[in-house]
Amino acid sequence: MERMGRNNFRRKIAAFFVSFTAFGFFSGAGLGAEEFVYRQETGDRYRSLSTVREDVYVDRKLSHRAEILNRIAVEVLDTADGTGRHRAVFQTSERSLGAGLNAGGRSFQWAREYVSEFDRDPLGYITIDPAYFMPVVRNVPVFPGRDLKPGETWTAEGHEMHDFRDGFGIAEPYRIPFIARYTFLGNRSWKGKIFPAFSVSYRIFFEPGAAPGKIWPSRIIGSSDQTVYWDHDLGQARAYEENFRMVFTLSNGQTIEYRGKASAEVLESSGMDKEKIVEEIAEEIAQLGIENATVRAVDDGVAISMEDILFEADTARMLPGEAQKLNQIARILLRYQDRDILVGGHTAMAGTEAGRLALSRERAAVVADYLAGQKIRSPDRIVVRGYGAERPVADNRTEEGRRKNRRVEITLLEN
Repeated sequence: MERMGRNNFRRKIAAFFVSFTAFGFFSGAGLGAEEFVYRQETGDRYRSLSTVREDVYVDRKLSHRAEILNRIAVEVLDTADGTGRHRAVFQTSERSLGAGLNAGGRSFQWAREYVSEFDRDPLGYITIDPAYFMPVVRNVPVFPGRDLKPGETWTAEGHEMHDFRDGFGIAEPYRIPFIARYTFLGNRSWKGKIFPAFSVSYRIFFEPGAAPGKIWPSRIIGSSDQTVYWDHDLGQARAYEENFRMVFTLSNGQTIEYRGKASAEVLESSGMDKEKIVEEIAEEIAQLGIENATVRAVDDGVAISMEDILFEADTARMLPGEAQKLNQIARILLRYQDRDILVGGHTAMAGTEAGRLALSRERAAVVADYLAGQKIRSPDRIVVRGYGAERPVADNRTEEGRRKNRRVEITLLEN
């Protein structure tokens, strides 16, 4: 139950930031009366990264600390009368740190991916099919449609839509309403630069009725306080910072509480020429004489496949000498330091599905932690995912095929 709550709130933070990062327009220099409106153009693309650090309490006792990363990629599919049709992909990953641990040292585990489509009008109001779980926080921020001077405030209704499928067996997105209060702050500093900024704050007190499932939230209390930094050169929000607290009282009397901080920013990076990168890496693999390694373009970016990384049987303990293979790949990865990394583990068709999935994830984590230890990337730029045997590249009926399927793939991510 506590895991459900933490994961759901993680997704709330991810979706919350996408509300801020739709393309917009800020007129003027932020000293006089200004107007905030969204401007969306067909073909616009952007991506953002948010980081959440939270403490999780169960019945008022600290259970663990967690760090969550949310990668969000958005494309404006179409526009009409100032309203943009958006397609967004939300990718979440996390690491649990225990009750007494500090962040660092471990890579992030892939958690979940959502795809959503929605319309947003020039003032920020969203129209979306209720079947979508993302974005979770909707109609935040919205603007009053008039010029604003520093210190001016406005309020608007918003709501959250949570995913309670895993924890409570509630199939539909779960709606939690609130009233958000906004204040135009004028100019504020963020990372040494000055941006027009506004605050957004809301409080939640919600007592829903009984819901399908053995246990459900009987009372939800929360608070969220953010500062949003608007970049008129980019024509959108550049970043936000947040303090939050959320308490779920469950129908069985248990309480789960989340306290923490979140931050996010729009990422600026060059486009990925996958064909060129594949050609460069293939040439270097040949020059270094790396055996059983191939490279190809994939949907997420460019994947380097390392067949036959050797581990002790049925364990995630890498055999002596295998690190040398990773050191060669590390030399290649250093050439593309602007790209985050996904380390995926794959197994042959042996054992149970659950066992294969766990083993593939554990082996990928060993490789990821080794790369982080070699300073190839910091842990917050490496994501781990286990696929088990669900993505074979060869015939599992032969020993040669099983060898090819027992592999680790390191993907340079496009988003």
